[in-house]
Amino acid sequence: MTSQRFVAFIAASVLVAVTPAIAQTSCPGNPNALGISRTVEIDTTGGPGFGLEHYKAHDFLLPQEVVLTFDDGPWPTTPQVLKALAAHCTKATFFTIGKNAIAFPEVLRQVVAAGMTIGTHTWSHLILSGKNVTPEKAVEEIEKGLSAVKIAMGQGSPASFFRFPGLKGPDAQIAYLGKRNIAIFSTDIDSFDFKFRKPEQVVKSVMDKLEKKGKGIVLLHDFQKQTAAGTLDLLNALKAKGYKIVHMQPKANVTTIAEFDEKARAEFKAPAGDTRPTSSVVRTVAPGK
Repeated sequence: MTSQRFVAFIAASVLVAVTPAIAQTSCPGNPNALGISRTVEIDTTGGPGFGLEHYKAHDFLLPQEVVLTFDDGPWPTTPQVLKALAAHCTKATFFTIGKNAIAFPEVLRQVVAAGMTIGTHTWSHLILSGKNVTPEKAVEEIEKGLSAVKIAMGQGSPASFFRFPGLKGPDAQIAYLGKRNIAIFSTDIDSFDFKFRKPEQVVKSVMDKLEKKGKGIVLLHDFQKQTAAGTLDLLNALKAKGYKIVHMQPKANVTTIAEFDEKARAEFKAPAGDTRPTSSVVRTVAPGK
């Protein structure tokens, strides 16, 4: 059996390619855009793990294929990342923190409107493997994060995709996510972008690691200014080196739990049912002088 057929065989139970060819043939204003080489649908039943740093069962990427993921948003820097992705007519998965979603719902709704996949990253980025984190607290971090992101999205629900803060997943929480049918994502290539100050350092970090591994799920942070500033250059570099973007989507989105919906809604500090975007509530009717 060839290596490519082996990859397809191993991944078949959890992943189905829904666009095996090029997803779009043109990109307005950028004839040299990355685009999306294929979109994959992931069956999250039982909580499968992805990202070879921690989970070895499902390696679905072929040589020179890349999945882009961004953690810790939404944040005021996120729109710059979205602008870069739009310039290349490509997409990514955003692992969203619940507290930030409540703080910047308008930004999160831009991510949704851009057609990105919205995963979650706990309520407050608490490291769930911490000594003082009880199982009950860990569950609340997971579930309140899911509920907060759903509320902030304004419509729909987040994907059944989750990433542990610090990539540290305790066995009890891995089992819990399995029962909730939520897939867990580690990474193949960690940019460590938070260690750098300049955008070009972020780009170099990712490209150097890709050159060694040849493919992978890449972890970045839209929360980081240097990453947001360097995203367009990174996409240009990926295109120049012949890499292809694979976009992930879930077979089913998450169903949140009412108890945690109430807790997250209380954090929103808004009247019940007020989910309209600010742009539809407040508008400029006269220009300044």
